Amino acid sequence: MQHIIDRFISYVTIDTESDPNSETTPSTKKQFDLANKLVEELKTIGLKEVTIDKHGYIMATLPSNVDHEVPTIGFISHFDTTPDFTGKDVKPQIIPNYDGGDIVLNKEQNIILSPNYFKDLLLYKGQTLITTNGLTLLGADDKAGITEIVTAMEYLINNPHIKHGKIRVGFTPDEEIGRGADLFDVEKFGADWAYTMDGSQIGELEYENFNAAGVKITFKGKSVHPGYAKGKMINSMLIANDFINELPKGETPQETKDYEGFFHVTGISGSIEETKLDLIIRDHDMKKFKKRKELIEQITKKFNKKFAKQFGEDIVITTIKDQYYNMKEKVEPVMFIVDLAEKAMKSLDIKPLIKPIRGGTDGCRLSYMGLPCPNIFAGGHNFHGKYEYVPVESMQKAIDVIIKIAELTATTDFSIKTRGKVELSGAKEKKGKKKK
Repeated sequence: MQHIIDRFISYVTIDTESDPNSETTPSTKKQFDLANKLVEELKTIGLKEVTIDKHGYIMATLPSNVDHEVPTIGFISHFDTTPDFTGKDVKPQIIPNYDGGDIVLNKEQNIILSPNYFKDLLLYKGQTLITTNGLTLLGADDKAGITEIVTAMEYLINNPHIKHGKIRVGFTPDEEIGRGADLFDVEKFGADWAYTMDGSQIGELEYENFNAAGVKITFKGKSVHPGYAKGKMINSMLIANDFINELPKGETPQETKDYEGFFHVTGISGSIEETKLDLIIRDHDMKKFKKRKELIEQITKKFNKKFAKQFGEDIVITTIKDQYYNMKEKVEPVMFIVDLAEKAMKSLDIKPLIKPIRGGTDGCRLSYMGLPCPNIFAGGHNFHGKYEYVPVESMQKAIDVIIKIAELTATTDFSIKTRGKVELSGAKEKKGKKKK
């Protein structure tokens, strides 16, 4: 396991925070610090066709080692970390043989990772945990996924007796700001389907995700000396507050679960004259998703009508931009790729946790770009903050799942279908040309 720990730490100690306000790809130049390191590492372990483009997208190939035709599969992870919390100067802490008690992340600031609050910790009693030092995030999202993919490819190269078809590897920038798939060349990648290694708890297997939209709202106002403001001042900050209060009660991230959607205010800044509000809309159901967007438009019109006479023009300017959609629509016609991953997990005594993602992955976008791409656990917990941690044993299990999926893909006859599903009981090898 030390090999996994060392590799993971070598990745997370490189700052790769993305920037939503940047118009470049990658959004921050420092993402190349890890990207270039990964390119050299992929070459060193023996992968072929290792490429990186000017935008930081990395692709590589593990050639097939069987004589029969096998679908080309892919494994994808992202190397940026969220701008929600700093990823600079990450100093991981190793907790061997976790005893089930409180973990002191930072003594000076009394920052404690406790199972009393984070109950999932108790699932990993006796295991080795990697945590933060309480001052940064960890970066398991998604450097754990990268660690797992690289390590699995290395294992397959060093153990050629494990039979597999052609495997493509892809690493992307800017996933955390919703742009990870923007410039991903699906045709160049050349896989029949792929998996993102970007889930959380061990066993997670996901092919449903939120429909997502980002909303930017500008509120206008009129500044007047407060001593003479009656009937004249319009405080844009108060209008923004009233707008937020128009949103449905109980439909925030902290009040919803499972298939329940939400409105989430992510940022607000302003003055009397102008206030800017950022929020996101999320819902698994497309009809409900559209209704949520319509509600924002309705509230906007209501405020503009209310202030039309006093302000003289639109006082609220709203822009809604769709970010990604539920991949379920694109994955269900090829459900055998989910079944394959489920079978791989069960064969390794991992209980599959098939549930909707309350978020999104590169796979959401890629599925709509022609590359069906369910999501598999990477093992981390409490992403995007100082309480983030990952059990090393979970990373090892994710590595095992990748290897097993590769093995099953090479031993399954995908021409045999039962009730619209591929029969996964195994198949005889067919002689023929390797799929390029």
